[in-house]
Amino acid sequence: MKVFAGLAALALAAGAAWAVGTELRAQSANQMPHPGSAIYRMRCAACHDNPGDTKSPSRETLSKMSYQVISFALTQGKMQAQGAGLSEEERGQLINYLTGRSAVTTDTWSAAMACEGGRKAPGLSAQPAVASFGFDARQTRVLTARQAGLTKAGLGKLNLAWAIGFPDVTMMRAQPAVVGNTVFLPVAEASAMYAFDVSDPAKPCVKWVYNTPGGAPLRTSAAYGVIADGTPVLAFSGLDTTVHVLDARTGKPLWTKAVGTYSYSLTTGTPVVLKDRVIVPVSQFEIMQAYDNNVTCCTNHGYVLSLDPKTGAQQWRYDTMPDAQPVRDRGDGKPLMGPSGAPIWNSPLVDEKRGLIYFGTGESNSPPAHRNTNALIAIRLKDGTEAWSHQATPDDIFNVGCGPNGRPELLNCVKGNETVYRDVDFGASLVLAKLKNGKELVLAGQKSGTVWALEPETGKVVWRRDIGTGTPQGGIHWGLAYLDDTVLVPVAHIGRPLPGGPPIDPKLQPGMYGVDANTGELKWQYSVTPSCDGERGKKAPRCERVYGFSGAPTVIDGAVIQGSLDGRLFVIDAKTGQLLWTYDTLRDFQTVNGVAGKGGSIDSASIVGVNGLVLVGSGYGMFGQAPGNTLLAFKPKP
Repeated sequence: MKVFAGLAALALAAGAAWAVGTELRAQSANQMPHPGSAIYRMRCAACHDNPGDTKSPSRETLSKMSYQVISFALTQGKMQAQGAGLSEEERGQLINYLTGRSAVTTDTWSAAMACEGGRKAPGLSAQPAVASFGFDARQTRVLTARQAGLTKAGLGKLNLAWAIGFPDVTMMRAQPAVVGNTVFLPVAEASAMYAFDVSDPAKPCVKWVYNTPGGAPLRTSAAYGVIADGTPVLAFSGLDTTVHVLDARTGKPLWTKAVGTYSYSLTTGTPVVLKDRVIVPVSQFEIMQAYDNNVTCCTNHGYVLSLDPKTGAQQWRYDTMPDAQPVRDRGDGKPLMGPSGAPIWNSPLVDEKRGLIYFGTGESNSPPAHRNTNALIAIRLKDGTEAWSHQATPDDIFNVGCGPNGRPELLNCVKGNETVYRDVDFGASLVLAKLKNGKELVLAGQKSGTVWALEPETGKVVWRRDIGTGTPQGGIHWGLAYLDDTVLVPVAHIGRPLPGGPPIDPKLQPGMYGVDANTGELKWQYSVTPSCDGERGKKAPRCERVYGFSGAPTVIDGAVIQGSLDGRLFVIDAKTGQLLWTYDTLRDFQTVNGVAGKGGSIDSASIVGVNGLVLVGSGYGMFGQAPGNTLLAFKPKP
């Protein structure tokens, strides 16, 4: 979930060689080098020419991004340190060098797809099929055949119905909200929320479009709810930590509010809409900046906000830890600050019956490693006070570039005797499972590859199941699903044996696991294997290693729909683990809106079912994965 940087010296040399070679070739053709090439070489090449090592977007992925997304990253986002000191002219030269564009792209295709007649106004009388990240209040990520208009039999024989392409987009990271036949889809790099009508499954149209003020990119998925005065609202957040709450009928904003407090605050988890409040989780990306000795580390931490749904006014705030204080001299007369960390990447799970909100946190960025890092936490809905906390992995102090034994030249790093250095967040949103015997459990998936089951009232561990050891990329990354006493667990990476730990069972492989919710025992597994034959091996970055299941699963009528990091789509029987259908999205698509469509990695959360269609976002240009810009619709064969 985070962008990592490492091997900087080696990468800088490689990047410099690439840029110098480019300049020499240009000069040999009697052309002057592009003025942005030297800026790229000095400030960007170290990471972006080595995406496999640094987990950053590749140079090719950058070339497909919009002007405003790169500009935002350099001025307010994760690359602001690299953009510091650049004039507006230099920044424009750099972006033009990367993308060939000199201005913000104007959206023209959505007007041509505008709905007409009775399809213009969203029909919102139906109960929402997808209201939150986890679809329902328990976050099970399950849709019935009636809700989706799809059956397990039909899901085993799908055809592509249509595709929509989004210009200058490399990442389809967001899941839509679904109410009746209206699909509310945020597209991050387009800086826009689209309301699509799919009442005619063969001919989608656009009801309205909301563009963010100033063009700030979006980040989260969409949440839907009807507040106390009867207004149907959508809530979602941007890369600039702005929460947007819209009237779902018109797309007009009720309010927007920037909720970032710290220097690197970030909103990633989907908000939750209740009648009397909007719950907003806040993370942070200080982990990305701490490798720089010029950064005072570390002062950021995660928190949860309760906001008034009509005005955005703050009702309460829960902080995962107190504000950082000086811990010790880091060696140059400047302080190392702490505690810090515990970003909240996932969407909160609201248990209105118990009056509790559950969520998971990430690693620490500096000592002392607070008890609420890598933890599962419950807070009270009425006032945000903490009810219980369970720390799954202590002493996990992690910053980009530091290494498990520290690096003396990087002053914000700590030595190995202070940290296990694993970065095993709880990135996946939690599930409140009701077993057939009437018992309830809070289920959680960790990037360590561990599934946890806890008592909702106390946080006491009922069982745990380790599926490998995971990695900073997961393990269990974005989400779990739950159906009929079975936890459906996608695993992206199995990991390596830990020092002093037991060997890893070779039967454990990336794929999908059915776990008994009563005991934690494995019921079945479906192992996914690499697919690198022919041209596919060239299109899928590092396809022999990056092919597991990272995104959150979607269950429809007893079938699990899951995308892979190398762009394949799978339908698996949730009861047996049997493969029912598969499709390769790593290709070009003809689109109904005339924008060139390209499929890529499937990650994060983007798969829903509505009116007999399976909708899938294909493309995820982070971490050196395959970019893409396409919303795909599949329907069962006649």
